[in-house]
Amino acid sequence: MDVTWEGPGRDGSGWEELSPYVGRCRLPVWDCTAGLVAGEDAALMIDAGSSVREGARLRTRALRALGGGRSPGRGQSPGGGRSPGGGRVTHLALTHPHFDHVFGAAAFAGAEVFTAVGAELVLGEGREELVADAVRNGADPEEAAEAADLLVRPRHLVSGEWTLDLGGGPRVLLANVGPGHTGHDLAVLVAAPGSPEIVFCGDLVEESGEPQAGPDAVPSHWPAALDRLLALGGEDALYVPGHGAVVDAAFVRAQREALARRFDVP
Repeated sequence: MDVTWEGPGRDGSGWEELSPYVGRCRLPVWDCTAGLVAGEDAALMIDAGSSVREGARLRTRALRALGGGRSPGRGQSPGGGRSPGGGRVTHLALTHPHFDHVFGAAAFAGAEVFTAVGAELVLGEGREELVADAVRNGADPEEAAEAADLLVRPRHLVSGEWTLDLGGGPRVLLANVGPGHTGHDLAVLVAAPGSPEIVFCGDLVEESGEPQAGPDAVPSHWPAALDRLLALGGEDALYVPGHGAVVDAAFVRAQREALARRFDVP
């Protein structure tokens, strides 16, 4: 495996290395997180951006990180080994069905798509509301409509936990930890020897602002969802929020208590 985390670009949206196997970037406009996990034979993208155009930029950036856009040969790393997945994203996990996290999914043609069970209904029957929400938040109406038209229902629906095989390297666990921010919240745990465990939280956790509770949120269950996140990662994990900087368990615990007070639940 040969992975190059390029570091923040001029717009601050380059890859931030979290471990030798894991990077994440903060996308412009809505400050959404996208994650990339490199295995020996496959690669996982976590969330896809807010439009087909943004998803395509994200795919290109992932291609460079995975070595798919470099010499000496197609899918081959400079050290002579194979780049993960031949230098492309082979798996895509969508943490929750909101436009700013899923509308770039069409850019990852051929990837195996995973999400929490029930999210597939929102991505199918709920497309009109996804477009309306995108436009209310400032997205271009034509781009939003295009992204919704091109959405493909996920083939892999996670109801409990799902271990993902990337052909060696890090261990990846997909966990349905919701409801909370939405009715269908998926977390991703990445573990590898010599590195801290990393939990991609979706918008169950936000660092750059107060967690947003829209009409599809389930506030009465949100604190319990954060309890499940903390049980998943433990005290020493890195927690990657859907928006904002990487945080620790203490931050997640404090946000859990703040949500419990805000929504008047245990």
